[in-house]
Amino acid sequence: MTRAASGAGRVWIDMTNSPHVLVLRPIIDELRRRGWDVIITAREFAQTIPLLERFGIEHTVIGSHRGRNMFAKAWGMASRTTQMIAFGKGKGFALAMSHASNDLPVASRVLGIPHVTMFDYEFAKLSHSINVRFSTKALVPDAISVEALSPYGGNERNVDRYPGLKEEYYLADFEPDEGILGELGLDPAKVLVVLRTPPSMAAYHRMENPVFDDVMRRIAARDDVQAVVLLRTPDQRAGVADIGADNLIIPDKVVDAQSLVYYADVVISGGGTLNREAVALGTPAYTVFHGVMGAVDLDLMAQGRLHRLESAETLEFAKKPAVTGRVKRDVGDLVDRITSVARPA
Repeated sequence: MTRAASGAGRVWIDMTNSPHVLVLRPIIDELRRRGWDVIITAREFAQTIPLLERFGIEHTVIGSHRGRNMFAKAWGMASRTTQMIAFGKGKGFALAMSHASNDLPVASRVLGIPHVTMFDYEFAKLSHSINVRFSTKALVPDAISVEALSPYGGNERNVDRYPGLKEEYYLADFEPDEGILGELGLDPAKVLVVLRTPPSMAAYHRMENPVFDDVMRRIAARDDVQAVVLLRTPDQRAGVADIGADNLIIPDKVVDAQSLVYYADVVISGGGTLNREAVALGTPAYTVFHGVMGAVDLDLMAQGRLHRLESAETLEFAKKPAVTGRVKRDVGDLVDRITSVARPA
């Protein structure tokens, strides 16, 4: 691929969940460096808007998450997609892209805008039945085969597989800030655990997670361990607070989670992104995900870079060795792949 010296027009980027801000921030920066006019829309859900504000990314808020009910989800998507079509009409977009958004691919198809969808979990069947079929390209890690996406309309022509983890691209320019420890009142001498609650509102992960609860109770019983619990949604706060432990810290605002992960001794998550950030930053990572494990995480487990936590009792609390050998990849490679489908100026 040939890297363009300047952009070819206007690109529309949509964000519908907190991790999208982290994934897409360096892509936005690189697009702008190349001369693209980048317009960003966002859905009000989890920490998406606070993160956009923290990074100073200008955006337009369109719609909000409608909760767990499938009928409400469907109505929310129809409503937001309609608003997105109205927003995008007549703005001269040469390209659109998102990370597993369901709304932008449909709006882009209606408006005739080439759309690139990114994702790294292949079993979100409902979502991919929309975003793969309605996109010009699906951009995924090379651990995911083209065949795995064929049920959603994926094939050799519309699936582009990039090497490594998306986290190795968007964390390539990351420098940790030790100030996060003082900000949260953490004791560097104690074992630091970072916990990310399971994605209980996601359509692909509906069961409760007893292992995660057991981990919190084990931590609560120790005075040499402290944990920072990163909630996905505000309604999860009560479940953590009910344990009544001073060493389970719930931040009151959006924090520098990547620095927290870097300085942590252990990361345990009920989803995927935080664990893969830990892998990319050299922190031991454990998954308590109870859904169908995706190819990316299976590959990391086969390499010994990610571990499945079956029981809280098997978890060892110890300070980690010094971080060495971070893998850093060039985000420009992703931008080359994204912009290759843009309409000519």
